[in-house]
Amino acid sequence: GTFGGQRLKVERGQRHPVIMAGMPYGLQAMLKDGHKHLSGLDEAVIKNVEACKQLSKITRTSLGPNGMNKMVINHLDKLFVTSDAAVIVRELEVAHPAAKLLVMAAQAQEQEIGDGTNLVVTFGGELLGNAEELIRDGLHPSEIIEGYEKAMEQALKWMEELIIPGSETLDIRDVAAVADRIKGTLSSKQFGYESILAKTCAEACIDVCPKNQLNFNVDNVRVAKVIGSSLHENEVVQGMVIRRDVEGTVKHVKDAKVAVFGCAVDTSSTETKGTVLISSGKELEDYSLGEEKKMEEYIKQIAETGAKVVVSGQSFGEMAMHFIERYNLMAIKITSKFELRRFCRATNATGIIKLGRPQADELGYVSSIDLIEIGGTKCVVVKQNDKTSRVSTVILRGSTENAMDDIERAVDDGVNAYKALTKDSRTLPAGGATEIELAHRLAAFGRKQTGLDQYAIEKFARALEVVPRTLAENAGLNATDVVYNLYAAHANGETTAGVDVTHEAQWCDLQAKESIADVYLVKWWALKLATEAVCTVLRVDQIIMAKQAGGPKGGGPGGDED
Repeated sequence: GTFGGQRLKVERGQRHPVIMAGMPYGLQAMLKDGHKHLSGLDEAVIKNVEACKQLSKITRTSLGPNGMNKMVINHLDKLFVTSDAAVIVRELEVAHPAAKLLVMAAQAQEQEIGDGTNLVVTFGGELLGNAEELIRDGLHPSEIIEGYEKAMEQALKWMEELIIPGSETLDIRDVAAVADRIKGTLSSKQFGYESILAKTCAEACIDVCPKNQLNFNVDNVRVAKVIGSSLHENEVVQGMVIRRDVEGTVKHVKDAKVAVFGCAVDTSSTETKGTVLISSGKELEDYSLGEEKKMEEYIKQIAETGAKVVVSGQSFGEMAMHFIERYNLMAIKITSKFELRRFCRATNATGIIKLGRPQADELGYVSSIDLIEIGGTKCVVVKQNDKTSRVSTVILRGSTENAMDDIERAVDDGVNAYKALTKDSRTLPAGGATEIELAHRLAAFGRKQTGLDQYAIEKFARALEVVPRTLAENAGLNATDVVYNLYAAHANGETTAGVDVTHEAQWCDLQAKESIADVYLVKWWALKLATEAVCTVLRVDQIIMAKQAGGPKGGGPGGDED
């Protein structure tokens, strides 16, 4: 096209006689030098598609129960070994603008639902790969977008029909029922341990679920990781677990009031610098005595309010500790200020900013605080026996930090799934059953369309196959066989037929066999976000990148300060 010709001219160094000598021509004249400009189908669109396909290739092998782990080492040299797509795409630091769009879609999924990020990236990459074929066949991206959007609308509509009957009612307070529902989410993260984890997650969530279940807050289920033992030793504590020792000698208290200080419990130094002239030895003694008296007064005031536990966000001074011991109080130091806030939430206390007598309404209450040793690690366990406990903690045991990190992510996903269930408890057939059924219907729907978007709809249907296909591939089965067996089963009206990763049968109904199902909201959002991201990528026809700000990037030591 003209652009190519124009570029040749510029490269040969031909100048337009009127333009000042040395001025480049056309687009170059408009933009600062050092910019990149890619336009046209083959340069911009296909390049974008390639980048997204690479990203989805990375996450695809981690999909499902047999998904492989990825080892990601981020720029801070932290090692992640995980099959959780949210973590993978977060730590990869994707630089390509189009692939970033997919990453953003995955992050939106993570924030919205907290699970199903892998589906977004994998499905998005598949859709784009199929779009690329259509573009090479000469379809215009706008037709593909139209077809994809039509297909998405149909798919989301049909999804409602595929809901497992009876799943719209769920007793959110029943551990067994909830555990069954979130098993599917967990089995894709920690295959083989899903039933243990599901029970643990369900207990923890139900502990903190408020009267109005829609107000369930994910942040109230904490995870404490303690090295040693094995997964089977996990337990749920109503209240919170702080992984550190108490400061003093009092290790256990029951039914106690708690005073929480944000400041250091120590003798206060004045704001301004002052000089004190001391003329005799007696004055010197009095001076330090005054400090002692003041400190004792503070601690005495705290003890008089009935508080038996002092919690500080900063340090405890030597002298303060002496008096705290004398009045037989328990001292706990919580350095993280978020943890301190959670502690306040668990005990209904108000953080006090300066040392002094706490008001009655600023004190918190706790059923018991105990120091227990879990496999050599001393932990302070703050328990609330009444039903109002607002925080619960899952204590995870495992052999290495990395293993526990991964289990923690699984627990997080389980808790998020619970939150999704509180809003909408409907579930869909798992194991790629939903996807194949939708693909089956969409292919038929596409054939009825008259416009050019029918090709796009067919490709959308083909892209949905990626889920069962990947599940089969990751389990080491013959993917092609599995997919056409599923198609055959669905054509016979077996709408719940999913991939059997154990390879005993050609397909199985996971809901009936293992009571594993997919949460409806997760699928709904994943399809929606993936399609939207794909349409955004396809709508791009030119990429214009300005020159990167900053000096030359040095790869050497000290070259990259940020």
